[in-house]
Amino acid sequence: MAGEVIITQVYSALATLVLFIHLLFILWVVFGAFVARSRPVLLLLHMASLIWGILTELLWPCPLTLLENWLGQRAGIEPYQGGFLLHYLDKLVYPDISANVLVIAGVTVCVLNLTYYASLMGSGRHTE
Repeated sequence: MAGEVIITQVYSALATLVLFIHLLFILWVVFGAFVARSRPVLLLLHMASLIWGILTELLWPCPLTLLENWLGQRAGIEPYQGGFLLHYLDKLVYPDISANVLVIAGVTVCVLNLTYYASLMGSGRHTE
């Protein structure tokens, strides 16, 4: 019995850790251009993250969401439906926001970042 409680707590802690990592990744996707500026390696990593963000919004579920739900379920927490952004932003910031609006906003942020990078590369300023 005590062992089951400890295992449940471990799963809960791991789900919380994945939630935190997921939030950090989203912040990196949205604001990474400020950090990646003038750093070619970070710029490439950020561009890859942006493309990954678009793909997980449009084509397949994010593995972090799947892992968070799997760990949470093992901890006795009801898994949420839909994506990370919709689940948490709906609760915290934008009650009743449509999933389509959120997907469009997320993809738009990624495309704007990629457009910014394309303009830097076109002008040759990406390593300054």
